Amino acid sequence: MESLRGERKRAEMRQHVADVAIRLFFARGFDAVSVTEIADAADVARPTVFAYYPRKEDLVFDRIGTVTQALVHAILDADGPPVPALLDRLRGPVALGSLGASPDELLSFWRLVANSRALRARARELAEQMESAIAGAFEERGVAHADICAAFIAAAYRTVNLRAIGSALAGASMPDVQEERARNLDQAFAAATAAVGTLQSAGAETPN
Repeated sequence: MESLRGERKRAEMRQHVADVAIRLFFARGFDAVSVTEIADAADVARPTVFAYYPRKEDLVFDRIGTVTQALVHAILDADGPPVPALLDRLRGPVALGSLGASPDELLSFWRLVANSRALRARARELAEQMESAIAGAFEERGVAHADICAAFIAAAYRTVNLRAIGSALAGASMPDVQEERARNLDQAFAAATAAVGTLQSAGAETPN
């Protein structure tokens, strides 16, 4: 019981630090806020911030681990074929990165990342890590050419999202952005599914 209570308190503190940090980042920009300022505003010691978030950029992407785990579990726990299970999950809110954020918060988040070279670089690194995790899950489920299949799907998803972000930052309304995103995602996933299907057929024909 004590262990569970301690874990809950650590999780609450970790979330508190991230919430404080994101408010400061939204108000002043990522590069203008120091880790010391975040620690002071959260009423914790500076080393405590680094204990939860080794890199300052990870304060912005604090939920990416949860998203990645959800996608991996969608593949590993699927009763049916793993690729359609992943695509279905990618269409859901858990894969948007916002995890329930309002449209205004989501737009602020995108603007924050777009305005920081460090955040854009970290976003690319995390996307590569997520793609690698998906490839590993595909391989565990016996998907042929798992790494290439993961790359096709990740590229399709990333391209559609970047287009949606660009439209939103250019001033398009969020309902229009989301509608266009859903339409583009369906088209992109149809193409990715066809490519993955070709790879699976090639894999089945490859002699052991």
